[in-house]
Order: sequence, then structure tokens, then C-alpha cells
Amino acid sequence: MNKRLFLAAFFMSTSYPVLADSDTLTQFFQKSKIYGQVRSYYFSRLYGATHVPNQSSFAIGGLLNIKSAPFLGGFGVGVSFYTANDLGTHGYSPSTVDTTMMGLTPSLNALGQAYVQYAKPGKVLVRAGDQIISTPWMNNSDARILPATYQALFAQYSPLPDVKLEALREFRWKSRTSPNYYKDNLYYATGYSGDPVYGGVPKLPNSDPQAQGTLAFGASTTALGAKAQAWYYDFYHFAKMFYSSGSYTLRTATGIDPLVGVQFVREWENNSLLNSSLGAQGVDNIIGNTVNSSAWGIQVGANFDIAPSIFGKGQLTWSYNEIVPHIGAIGGGAIVSPYTIGYATDPLYTTSMIRGLVEMGPGNGWKVKWIQNILHKQFLLMTAFARYHTYYNGNSNDAYMDLTYFPGGMLKGLSVRDRMEVANGGLVHDAPLNPHNKTFVYNRVMLTYMF
Repeated sequence: MNKRLFLAAFFMSTSYPVLADSDTLTQFFQKSKIYGQVRSYYFSRLYGATHVPNQSSFAIGGLLNIKSAPFLGGFGVGVSFYTANDLGTHGYSPSTVDTTMMGLTPSLNALGQAYVQYAKPGKVLVRAGDQIISTPWMNNSDARILPATYQALFAQYSPLPDVKLEALREFRWKSRTSPNYYKDNLYYATGYSGDPVYGGVPKLPNSDPQAQGTLAFGASTTALGAKAQAWYYDFYHFAKMFYSSGSYTLRTATGIDPLVGVQFVREWENNSLLNSSLGAQGVDNIIGNTVNSSAWGIQVGANFDIAPSIFGKGQLTWSYNEIVPHIGAIGGGAIVSPYTIGYATDPLYTTSMIRGLVEMGPGNGWKVKWIQNILHKQFLLMTAFARYHTYYNGNSNDAYMDLTYFPGGMLKGLSVRDRMEVANGGLVHDAPLNPHNKTFVYNRVMLTYMF
């Protein structure tokens, strides 16, 4: 939406408290909210191949969110300012910069959110404008200084307390390395229409038509330990997708609660812009002329709380996913995911920090993951090991370690997190992640203060 019109509406809402659900201007401001985060991230990418330079990136930034008090019985406005700066650390050697942090620019500033909404808590929410979207295959991919946001119409309705019906129409998006909104996605080349988007798997030439956004509908419910959701996405001129997932946790009152989950993906499209453009995620000789993808997954495990004075709550799971190959299909049957591919932020159970089957194409993978709270939630430990067997990108494995410290007390809101993943094998076609199949180590140190 037009930023000037939005800001005018925002300030008009604060100038006429008689319209607000408040008696005075002071009460209006008291009911409005200002909150955000300060972030300092340092990423390093270490390649085992001697001819490939290691990369690193540092940035400090913040997210400032302003949300007005409701007025006219439920209307409200919100705005978010995002900023990031490398403090001169990127230097003049682009080949040694991890561009997925914030690109090559020394600073990145954006009006990330600017929306008008109508809400009845627990019943109805309608929002229009630039906003964060949180759905399985369109989300904020928030593992960098700035999150991804979308220019969209969004509606949510709850006919029953444990049932949600959702719909959205997205027109443009702002990637986590872009300052503005563009009509593209992660399949377009860096620099398309002036967008410096980094981190995807660009396959479309800059002469291709603009992306026309997405239409999506979803339904979800929770009841008696069970959760289920179903989504339909129409990524216009890319793919149509049906996605569903369900899980059940058995409450035993023993400190160990078994769980099971399933998920399913089906995609199709005859007139995709990716026709004859996208190989099997890097394998250019496996090119199809239609989208045809099928995938499924299962997960089993348990939640546990057996030593609360030392450890606290934890979870142990084993997961499996498979993408079925389809001869003659785009990518040999690959999942087309315009807003997660290359970001590794899709909902498949076996996706790792840096990649998954969406990035590598048809095949299967399994993953063991342990999540553990320690010392009354002062530490959060996550470890995982994933193994992938793919048709076109060989076999590979990822080992993951993630530790977060929450000081608490006077430093409540601060977290210090170190994420590291070690990738081995796979990608037989010398792609950038594992050149010559050498070990790749990705380390991310992340300091966040929420206020």
C-alpha cells in the first residue's frame, strides 16, 4: 500500500481519540504498543575446498514495531521499521562476504510493515498492507537481521474456539536482504527489477515476466492433543499446491508423552514460468515442462519432563520425508516453493538449517532431533543429524548443534545463541554449498535483545 497514505492514516488515528476505544489521548497512547528487538549477528561459512574463499558477515540492526490502540470498535494500524548495518566490516572483497546476511550493501533500511486491520480477538482478523505472514510455505524466514514480509490482504476467522479459517492474497514481497517490495520471488535472478535479493536459487532470466503473487486458503484445528491443518496455495504462474499435516500427542501423566505426525504435499501446474528453466535443483539436464510433485513425511517421538530440577522439558523425534521422482516434470519432480527455496524454511520434517529436500530435489531423508531445556529454561539445547539420499544430487548428511542462553533477571529479553551445522557429501555437480563434495561448516552467532 502507499506508505504516505498509511502514515497519514496512522497519525489521524492518534489525533482523534474520540474515535478510539479510549476516553482521552493519554489513554489512547497507553493502550498503543511500542516494542521490538536489537540484533547483532556474525555468520561464517567455512569451505573445505582450498580454491573457494571462506565467507563471513557481521551486522547489527533492529526491528521497531508500533501498533495503535483499537479505534472505531476494532480498527487499528501498525508500522514496523527495520534497519541493519555492517559497521564497515564487509570491506571491498565481495567473494569473502556472506551475502545472505544483508547482501553486499553496507546498510539496509526498510519500512517492513505498514498495515490497517480490523480485529475482534479470538474471532475475526482482517489486515491489509505490508505485513508478516506466518503460513507453512509462506513465512517470515526470520534467521537473518531482517525478516521477510509481504504486501497482502489477510483474513482469519474462528467459527469455534479451536478452529481457524484463513485466506490471503499476496501481491509483492520484501525478502530478508531487500529494502523494498518487489514482484518477484526466490527463483528470480539477483538484481531482477532492481531487487538485490540473495540466497535463493535463481533460475529465471531477468527478461521473464513479473511474479503475480499468491492466493492461499487454510484451515486448522486443535483438540484433545491432536492438531491438523490443510492449505491450498496458488503461486500464480509457478505452481498450485495442496499441503496438509497432522499430529497427536498422548498425555500419559508419566513425564513421557509419545507423539506422532504426518504430512503430505501435492503440486501441479502446466503453464509454470519455470517450464524448461529449472533443472533438478542444479542439475540442468533434468528439465521438465510441467510441475508435478508428490511428497510425504512421518514423525514419531516423545515429549518428556523427567528431571525438572536439572533439565526441564524436552523432545526427541525421528522423522522421514520423501519426494517422489516424476519423469518429465520440472526438477524431476521437485517441490516448487517460491518463498522458501534456498532459505531452508519450509515445513518438511527433515529440513536442516542450511538445506533440505526442497533444495536438493527428489529423494528421501531422515532426521533425528533432540530439544532440551536446561536449568529452568536458562539454556535451550537443540541437536540434530539428517541424512539425505537424492536422485540427482547424491547422498549427504548434516550435523547440527544449537545452544541458546537466556540470562534473565536484569537482562530479561536478552538471548545469546550459537548455531552450527556441518554438511558433508552430496551435490555431485559442484554446487556452491559443497564444492568438490568437501565439508562445509556454517556457524551463526546471534545476540538478540527484545524490548
